[in-house]
Amino acid sequence: MTKLNLALLSGGISSEREVSLKGGEQVFEALNKDNYKIIRYDPATDLGRLVADAEKIDVAFIVLHGPYGEDGTVQGLLDLLHVPYQGSGVLASALAMDKLVSKRLYQEAGLRVPPFNVLTQGRPFDPEAFVQKPGYPLVVKPRRGGSSVGTNIVSTPDQLQEACDKAFAFDPSLIIEVYLEGTEITGGILGNDALQHLPIVEIVPAASYTFFDYEAKYTEGATREICPAQISDALSVQAQSIAETAHKALDCRGYSRTDMIIHRNEIFVLETNTIPGMTPVSLFPLAAQEAGFSFERLLDRLIELALEDHNGG
Repeated sequence: MTKLNLALLSGGISSEREVSLKGGEQVFEALNKDNYKIIRYDPATDLGRLVADAEKIDVAFIVLHGPYGEDGTVQGLLDLLHVPYQGSGVLASALAMDKLVSKRLYQEAGLRVPPFNVLTQGRPFDPEAFVQKPGYPLVVKPRRGGSSVGTNIVSTPDQLQEACDKAFAFDPSLIIEVYLEGTEITGGILGNDALQHLPIVEIVPAASYTFFDYEAKYTEGATREICPAQISDALSVQAQSIAETAHKALDCRGYSRTDMIIHRNEIFVLETNTIPGMTPVSLFPLAAQEAGFSFERLLDRLIELALEDHNGG
């Protein structure tokens, strides 16, 4: 069997660089070296080398998160270089990264989202105006980004102003949405045209965490991930259907993971990840394992889907 020349991209320049590097290392270790000749690139330093090597690259595996990696920019470069890659293309990647645009697309597709407002840096802002509508507590998050970087829950106008000031360090536009208390779940989708629903994962942060924030996501032992989720069969089926609808609404390809919350027995969509975490204990691989995919086999399948999509399969 001829080995595929595989470009493994991790690192980058976003605030999620360290998570990306860790994920890239895990993917490198899991990939079968009998099947792939792996060439590693860090977009922070190696874009020139990537461009120079493009003709000899058969496929790329992207383990980048946040802006300049998960938002369509690297995908656009790889398209220009005619290098196949796993997951969504430029449009879907950009749509999913923009929480305002994705929320509007979710709503258009008939999905529920928490009530929200948008705040732009430099424009007049009266924290008191948010008390009645949407009301407290509120979630403040950068409009573009991932891993809950810059995200906080606030209960007073003073806290809101402080949280906005902090979040503006990551994005000049913020989403301020109602905090819905409930059961946090996530649903994975695998495939290009024929889509496979993965089992729903329930996310239970430790009592010391208000929500599934950056620290809760990446601190060992800080969160329990339960798969399959301890919810009713009806809610599980509904959540899988919602994950598929979100995937299609954003025109995702290959795979995606949609985060949701069950509030008063209704499911609300929070966001969709087009490059989910890729360590053996990350949420998407956990659900894939429950569906019968080892981590190595999952990586192989994502590469197969990348080549299938590139070749018009």
